[in-house]
Amino acid sequence: MKGLFFARIAEAMPILPREPDIYPEDLLDHQPAGEKQWWVIYTLARREKAFVRRLRELAIHHYCPLFPHRVKLGDGRIRTSWNPLFAGYVFLRGDEGDRHAAMTTNCVSRCLSVPNAERLVLDLRRIRQAIESGAPITPQDKLEPGKVVRIRSGPLEGLEGVIVNRRGKHHLIVMVSFIQRGASIELDVVDVEPV
Repeated sequence: MKGLFFARIAEAMPILPREPDIYPEDLLDHQPAGEKQWWVIYTLARREKAFVRRLRELAIHHYCPLFPHRVKLGDGRIRTSWNPLFAGYVFLRGDEGDRHAAMTTNCVSRCLSVPNAERLVLDLRRIRQAIESGAPITPQDKLEPGKVVRIRSGPLEGLEGVIVNRRGKHHLIVMVSFIQRGASIELDVVDVEPV
């Protein structure tokens, strides 16, 4: 009975359209030198989207990867919501004033300075490419052992990650090493080369 109650509430709740997950749009394209640095912000529970909205209002550079989560309803319809790929994490680039403004939003639990910004940006570019490819993607909470490869063709061309076999299907795992989390992408055809 309890499950039916929550299912009906979920059907009645409106699904918001996809919101921008990056500001500015070219944030990961180039990294100009200057006073700005990268931070990983750990938000309060389920506050990622509220935090990102506030950052956009303040014109603070950020990235919070969102992926499509599809749910089949009882009547056969499919609802798609856009959820944070890394629950609780938002990546922020700015100066000390931007960091301070972000901390005053009442959405932040803690803030971690990123010592290797180049590596973080490379990892985030890979995550963004994986999401934009349209391939089925799921959050990956831990690194799995496997062979490091590069995809040779298709929408994921050039993407590097670890390939693993699960129940007879190939999955590419792309990680953000600083937070030890990533994304798992199911691959239909494997056209890879070792790195």
